[in-house]
Amino acid sequence: MTPPSDTVIVIVMSEDRRIEGYAIVSLDGMIANAAGVMPDVIRNGADQKFLQSELDRAAVIVNGRHSDEGGPRAARRKRLVLTRQVPSLSSDAAHPDALRWNPAGATLDEALARLGVTHGLVAILGGTEVFDLFLPLYDAFHLTRAAHAKIPNGRPVFSEVGPQTTPEDVLAGAGLKPGARRDLDGAAGVTLTTWIREAAK
Repeated sequence: MTPPSDTVIVIVMSEDRRIEGYAIVSLDGMIANAAGVMPDVIRNGADQKFLQSELDRAAVIVNGRHSDEGGPRAARRKRLVLTRQVPSLSSDAAHPDALRWNPAGATLDEALARLGVTHGLVAILGGTEVFDLFLPLYDAFHLTRAAHAKIPNGRPVFSEVGPQTTPEDVLAGAGLKPGARRDLDGAAGVTLTTWIREAAK
């Protein structure tokens, strides 16, 4: 899903709501190959364990049509799937807990209200345009790095990522600060850093 470049999310912030992003990236800052598929080179069991634990506490998952977390509980989670194929909001007959959402036609608050979500963690899972869209709103972004992996001609976690700009540069530019880096899988070179917006501490 590629939202229009001038799309701005309108949201009435609640003290009981947090918006947090989750991504595992390659050494070159990519989340997927050129086809939009997450390759095995950045799949990691320790990262998946962390992600699934986090998503178990989420009130709702937000992702594009090519991005989902998988796992045995994925179908039971409330979900917003970003798309330009609907004018605003549309239910999904195959997935009663999912809602298709065009942010150009409905606010995030309207989408969450339609799902019955009034508070809790809003977990953003990408892809690139979805991560971009929420960049001004993150309370936290959990950036996992697979230091031994590269994805040539891949899709970046943020559209600004390139030869001279890292995902960390983008997060810092959006006003987030890094916490301590921790090893998830030392042998695989997989580390996790949680970036926090100062006002969200």
